[in-house]
Amino acid sequence: MDIQRVVLFAGLAIVSYMMVLAWNEDYNQPQTEQVAEQTSAGTLSGDGEDMTLPAEAASGSGVSGEEFTTPEGESQAIAATDNGSVDVSDQLITVRTDVYELKIDRVGGNLIESSLLQYDRSLDSKESLRILTNTNRRTYIMESGLIGRDGIDSKRNGGAPVYDVSATEYQLQDGEDSLTVDLTYSTDNNVEITKQYRFARDSYEIDVRYLINNQSDDVWKANMTGKIVRDQAPDPTAQNSLGIRAFLGMVVSTPEDPYEKYDFDDLTEEPVNQSVTNGWLAFLQHYFLAAWIPERDQPAQFQSTQRGQLHVMGFVYPATQVEPGETAEVSARAYVGPKIIERLENVAPNLDRTVDFGFLFFIALPLFIILDWFYGLVGNWGVAIILLTVLVKAVFFKLSATSYRSMARMRAVAPQLTRLKELYGDDRQRMSQEMMALYKREKINPLGGCLPILVQMPVFISLYWVLFESVQLRHAPFMLWIHDLSVMDPYFILPILMGASMMLQMSLNPTPPDPMQAKIMKMMPLVFTVFFLWFPAGLVLYWLVNNILSISQQWYITRKIEAEMATKKS
Repeated sequence: MDIQRVVLFAGLAIVSYMMVLAWNEDYNQPQTEQVAEQTSAGTLSGDGEDMTLPAEAASGSGVSGEEFTTPEGESQAIAATDNGSVDVSDQLITVRTDVYELKIDRVGGNLIESSLLQYDRSLDSKESLRILTNTNRRTYIMESGLIGRDGIDSKRNGGAPVYDVSATEYQLQDGEDSLTVDLTYSTDNNVEITKQYRFARDSYEIDVRYLINNQSDDVWKANMTGKIVRDQAPDPTAQNSLGIRAFLGMVVSTPEDPYEKYDFDDLTEEPVNQSVTNGWLAFLQHYFLAAWIPERDQPAQFQSTQRGQLHVMGFVYPATQVEPGETAEVSARAYVGPKIIERLENVAPNLDRTVDFGFLFFIALPLFIILDWFYGLVGNWGVAIILLTVLVKAVFFKLSATSYRSMARMRAVAPQLTRLKELYGDDRQRMSQEMMALYKREKINPLGGCLPILVQMPVFISLYWVLFESVQLRHAPFMLWIHDLSVMDPYFILPILMGASMMLQMSLNPTPPDPMQAKIMKMMPLVFTVFFLWFPAGLVLYWLVNNILSISQQWYITRKIEAEMATKKS
């Protein structure tokens, strides 16, 4: 009969495991790019595939500036520009650096596509991850323009200009530290405008500047604007972990409020319109962001609005005025790339806060710094997590030892607790008094067994956010079947091992005198195993290694205390 039970339970366990695997295969695949359909008008060809732009984009690739009000109080309606004269074959300019492949539209001179060459789109694909994109299904672009009285992007002046370029392909060559791409445009009244993009090696910063040469007889006056334009499509790089998702939306940083979030609903209900000096604005998704950083000490009006179904967020400078025969320059910086603390710290103050480690950031940040240092030593994030676990365990070694001693003594006096229950089981008050007297006599803290878990919980939560938010762990392999520590174990082997280790650890603990409590404690390993099934593999690895170290420490202390108690009795 016992053998039949064992076989039955084993069969149920195997069937349950296979069902969980099947559920994961069917319902928990990485999120595909879900997008809102947009009206298309015009097809652009680039890198071997047709690219269909939305109507607004095809008629000016964003027609930058038209939604915003200038600080001087001027505003314009969206311009509709006839681009039928543009040759489709050379409308896009391709720029390639060591970290980017970008596409710039000659109509408006806007960034409409960016591929990050050092990041794969998915674990199973060698295609570079695309952040900015502009198709009939997705819109996420970086616009910049000149609006206001003489702005070449203003409706009154014909809308988005069609720039001239010396080439349609640019590449940062080996040995070069920077690359400059000039887009030129001349107005009918002899104002020469150069829209200049500057790229640097090993950098996700993009310097965007306008060079104005006023050869007319009149004063030239216009406002520079920079924008992020995005639809409401879900985050294509998001990873679901127990329903928790990274923030998707706009962040504004000012000296007064260095980190203020706006999700899509916020942007719809309460558009942004504030004057900011020495701030920045960005659109965040999991692991990556796009940001505009205005010039230092340059006042700017931060604004948001909607262009149909698209969200538009950006800044407008006060007007730049150029006298006849004079030249002027106005610029801003863009960042399109990964959320890496070391890089973001050098771009703008507080931009590193976009790496959101949660409310326990003061614990999470040191953990990440140590984890990153370990990775620099061993070159494997899984091994770095193991080393971090050992370090954390060493820090809490004495506290854990005190707790384990208390539990060992509880285990040693278990027969006496059973005897007290037999004597005073019907008198709960007397039973409680005798138990407390026994605990006091044997120097036992009945709550001591909870301390190791309680103390580790802030570290556990902090490490969760470190593993969830750090782009360095995206697609980071460990060994064997673990190819990505930032997502769950595809075969649930680590969670099962963790549950088994927790069960073994529970066996070293004293059995609670209350039968109901004892049943709950027996169920905990199973509950935790189910709970950990969808945790990032790196986090489960941390908990598994921590359990193994705790078992070793607890086993040693328990044996030592039992030997002491046996000697005391004899």
